[in-house]
This record gives sequence, C-alpha cells and structure tokens, in this order.
Amino acid sequence: MFKRLNELLNTYVEKDPAVHSKLEVFFLYPGVHATIWHRVAHWMYNHKMRFWARLVSEGARRRTGIDIHPGAVIGRRFVIDHGIGVVIGETAIVGDDVLLYQGATLGGSGKDTGKRHPTLEDGVTVGAGARVLGNFTVGAGARIAANAVVLSAVPPDATAVGVPARIVRIADQRVNQLDHVHMPDPLVQELCRINRLLGEMTKELAELKEPKEPKE
Repeated sequence: MFKRLNELLNTYVEKDPAVHSKLEVFFLYPGVHATIWHRVAHWMYNHKMRFWARLVSEGARRRTGIDIHPGAVIGRRFVIDHGIGVVIGETAIVGDDVLLYQGATLGGSGKDTGKRHPTLEDGVTVGAGARVLGNFTVGAGARIAANAVVLSAVPPDATAVGVPARIVRIADQRVNQLDHVHMPDPLVQELCRINRLLGEMTKELAELKEPKEPKE
C-alpha cells in the first residue's frame, strides 16, 4: 500500500510543475485524496458492500469535487490535475499513467445497460472539460483535446478534437502531455467551411439571376 502511494506521489511530482514536495501533494492535492478514497470504496464495492461504498465515494466527492463511482476500475499512477468537476462512471476502466484535467467526464451515453462507460488504455490524456461518452476504447497514448466530446473509439496515439470529436492526427512519436495551445480550433474550421459554402451559393445565385440571351 505504501509503495503504491509513494509511486502515486512521485507521478504527481513528475507531471505537475507546480509541485514543490511529495508532502504538499499528499496533504493538499484533491486528486490524490479522491484516488485514495476510491481505492477504499472500490474494495467495498467488490465485496458487495454497495451502500458503504457509495457513502465513502459521496464523502470524497463533497470534499474534493471529484466524482468517481466506486465501481470504476482505476489503474496505477493515475493523475487528476486540479480535479474540480471530474466525473468517472460506474463501468469506466482507466489504465495506468492516465492524466485527466479538471472538468473531464468519463460518462455513459444514457442509452446502454451493462458496460456503458469508456475504457481508457495506458497513457491517455483527457483535456479540461472534455466529455468521453459511451462504451468504447480510447487507445493507449491517445490525447483528447480540451472541451472535445468523444462519442466513438479513438485509435492509439491519436489526437481527437472538436464537437463531436474527430481524429486530427496520429503521431509517429508518443507525446506525453496534451498541448492545449497548438490544437486546431474546430469552431474556426467549421466557420471557414460555412463561409466557403456561402461563397459558392452566392456565385451560383448570381449566375441564375443573369439575363439569358434570347434564342434565335
């Protein structure tokens, strides 16, 4: 247990440049607290103590602002940056070395039963405010951009952006952190597409309005 805890604290130190010490992480980082309490709640959940598991998870949610259902499976070295608003559903599976930013949601589509939440393989990064909704797999090393809404599977080492999300790049080399700055803006891209279509329609309309020469 202490070995796993030390491993988790070291991961926060490595991934968060704002960290000054492991002691700071242990006492002050809500993501660490939420993960520790989830381990307890998940053990209760697996031993059929469902009420007590939910009680523990609800207490952790109120203290940290992070809502992890006790049924969710969480891997090792799991990092939640800031954490407020993070939601992880009951049947979600999170691999090792996964990074979630604040406001990220691993939720269901609202239509399925049974396994209805996503599976995140090792090394996935989910940006701030992103929604990953449904029973599908996000491949190892994939990156989900901030505020993206992912509704279908993402290949390994791919980058998904937009609403709904689409794959804009599959990198040859693994990227450890999500670049929020240099992502293409899906809204700007869509506006450019609409502007191009309006230009084509205006041209066609002008041609239709031109007087036609009378036939001889």
